[in-house]
Amino acid sequence: MKLIKLCNLIYYKILSANKVAKIKGVHFGKNCKFLTKNFGSEPYLIYIGDNFYSSSNVNFITHDGSVNVLRNLYKEYKNIDYIAPIIIGNNVFIGNGSTILPGAIIEDNIIIGAGSIVKGKLKSNSVYAGVPAKHISSLEDYKEKNKKYFLNTKSLNKKDKKLFLKEWLKKRYPTLGIKEQ
Repeated sequence: MKLIKLCNLIYYKILSANKVAKIKGVHFGKNCKFLTKNFGSEPYLIYIGDNFYSSSNVNFITHDGSVNVLRNLYKEYKNIDYIAPIIIGNNVFIGNGSTILPGAIIEDNIIIGAGSIVKGKLKSNSVYAGVPAKHISSLEDYKEKNKKYFLNTKSLNKKDKKLFLKEWLKKRYPTLGIKEQ
């Protein structure tokens, strides 16, 4: 029992999500970043291209246990499973708490909003969100709508980013009355 607890500690606390994905058999390309370790019971059925980013608490599900009801009702379905791969293209972002269901095909250059439930095919160069995930806009429309919030902070360290954002907040929202801490 102690060995199992130790293994779980190593798995959940020490190993990176990318390492867990690799160990479990998830197929993924270059420049992929996972912040989730939830790859379901058939992680080897997950295929991901290059430049992928998954926020935390994303769930990948390659099977649907609801067929248990059919197993109980129909003798001929006693031993069935509902299983389908998940296929994700290049340059995809999946927001926090989203669930990717069996058979999902996510094409290239896609943003999936937080909390979305994804099933079926998502077309390239688009933003999707919701339950179920629906087309929200093209990437170009998303860029134009949100560029007022884009800040060049990606290359800053934590300390410099914090200073930059405090100054930016004071200028952008002077009525907040932000004081030094």
